[in-house]
Amino acid sequence: MSNKSIQSVSPNFVIPAGTQVVLQDSIKILNASDQFKKPGNVGVVIKCPPHNDLPYLIRFNDGAELNATFNQLVLRRQEIDVALAATDEFIPHVIYRCQVGSKAFGLSNEDSDDDIRGVFLPTAQQHWSLYAVPEQIEDQTDDNDEVLWELEKFLRLALKANPNILEVLWTPIILQTTPIGDRLRDLRNAFLSKHLYKTYSGYVLSQFRRMKNRFEKDGQFKNKHAMHLLRLLLSGIHALKTGEIMIDVSEHRDFLLTIRNGELSFEKIREHALSLDRQFQTEFETTTLPDQPNFQAVDQFLIEARATMADGSSK
Repeated sequence: MSNKSIQSVSPNFVIPAGTQVVLQDSIKILNASDQFKKPGNVGVVIKCPPHNDLPYLIRFNDGAELNATFNQLVLRRQEIDVALAATDEFIPHVIYRCQVGSKAFGLSNEDSDDDIRGVFLPTAQQHWSLYAVPEQIEDQTDDNDEVLWELEKFLRLALKANPNILEVLWTPIILQTTPIGDRLRDLRNAFLSKHLYKTYSGYVLSQFRRMKNRFEKDGQFKNKHAMHLLRLLLSGIHALKTGEIMIDVSEHRDFLLTIRNGELSFEKIREHALSLDRQFQTEFETTTLPDQPNFQAVDQFLIEARATMADGSSK
């Protein structure tokens, strides 16, 4: 059994000393040639490692001690939650799949991967069950990157104007859809509001600050990342002007590729970013987008979508 509840907190989480843990495997006791502690025994972390590639020292009530790896332990207070966590056998009911990334943006080359995104709607049994439904499912290979979001999770991110989510709703490259998927795409304007400016601008400026700090430290930055940050600003400006998310950026292709190809210095890129951000702020002050997204329409859509899974009519 894997430590899904612990790992969901942080990939770098280290169990603190003094924490009660439950063994998930049979493990040999230290300084005892043929004695083992069986799964289910409760012990206390006596010594924790600096990272989870190294073992923990665990002590039990009878004084026995053993070394156990992170994946051989579960927090005592989380044992039931782990048992009820979403399993790898979960089969999503996909209502919408599409392609985003460079191939949708008009920025692809022969090395570009397929970036596939989609939405799944749990069945009524899955949704009502004690067993957890995953909020996100990922499948990555050498040339394919696929992410599926559970419908409610997707809607909440879209209401916050998450740029990756909004691009899913506006991309012209649809690979699979259902009647509910069609309704989701038709609902896309309900997610647009002035929150878009706050989300896009805040993300871009914070990322550029990190880039600037790294550049000042070691003289390096990721050209591809910088290109996509400027593409995001261009998309945000377009959205505030038109009420549409710009996916195909072919008209800006030459400019963006000069950044990706390393033909502009960091200072030049930063100047462009600051200029675009000023334009973005100007558009924000005059945009006709509403202050808030249409919560009621989105909520009603979610209720009706889940109702179809209760009566089995969604296909």
